[in-house]
Amino acid sequence: MTEHEHLLDPELRDAALFMRETMAEYTPMTRRKLAKRRKWMDANGLPPLGDVPFKEHRIARPASCGEGPAVVVYAVNAKPGSSRPGILHIHGGGFTASTALLGLRNVQALAAELDVTIVTVEYRLAPETIWPGALHDSYAALLWMHGHATELGVDPARIAVAGESAGGGHAALLTILARDRGEVPIAFQCLTYPMLDDRSGTSRAMAGHIGAFGWSPEANRFGWHSYLGCRPGGRKVPREAVPARIDDLSSLPPAWIGVGGLDLFVEEDIEYAARLNRAGVPTELLLVPGAFHGFDVFVTGAGVSLRFTAARLDALRRGLGIA
Repeated sequence: MTEHEHLLDPELRDAALFMRETMAEYTPMTRRKLAKRRKWMDANGLPPLGDVPFKEHRIARPASCGEGPAVVVYAVNAKPGSSRPGILHIHGGGFTASTALLGLRNVQALAAELDVTIVTVEYRLAPETIWPGALHDSYAALLWMHGHATELGVDPARIAVAGESAGGGHAALLTILARDRGEVPIAFQCLTYPMLDDRSGTSRAMAGHIGAFGWSPEANRFGWHSYLGCRPGGRKVPREAVPARIDDLSSLPPAWIGVGGLDLFVEEDIEYAARLNRAGVPTELLLVPGAFHGFDVFVTGAGVSLRFTAARLDALRRGLGIA
């Protein structure tokens, strides 16, 4: 048995070992290896579901969202004329990889399960685009969703923001920006093992078992450096670019945060949940022992994954007032 393997949930063991081997191929990460990783993800992506409708939209960028091209979004399960909850979704990928289109199948399944409209945003990736480019893209998508609520079949007072991994970090930052600008009310934030703090694995050492399977400290350094455009973990990092560095977390919408006990992001997620709670934000934290980063995606049928998914769905139902 390899080091730390005994800490894994038995149903996740094989996938965790596979992920450790896969990540080793891309470590240390370089631009060339990133291109290879993107191709690997494209080749292994599943096509969209055929029975849940979606439509691509190209959004004209508002002046408040900086310079850049039109923002592409996919509106999933829209029902014009209805007034249902909606979710603005932001995909993961370490700030540097994946696409909204690659994750569309899971978004469709979520939209069908909850009977909601989901808008998922094709934000610009790092290192080609550094902060605040992706944040501006996501905010443009949020403004568009709120402004087109009627044609999407969305109640503009019941919009949640959700994301996984880097998408969870983007979602947290977007929620803070929405609070500060006061243009779009967000009802709930659903953060699945969110990437919140550039100091994890850079200026802050982690225990050996944390991040030992899948997303590692080395990968994290590359992702944050690519996103920030500067070395992560130091004093030059702009505080407003990193959710965990933002001092004021008050007046934010209720939150759900779920993370595995072996995930590199476990300590930053626990700390962020505690800070939200301290700021008076109703916050639920689910900590899953024996689980690595992305476990619920890689082993969907494991008991621990099914319970995690059920808890997230239940949180979204409660947060959006779905019976």
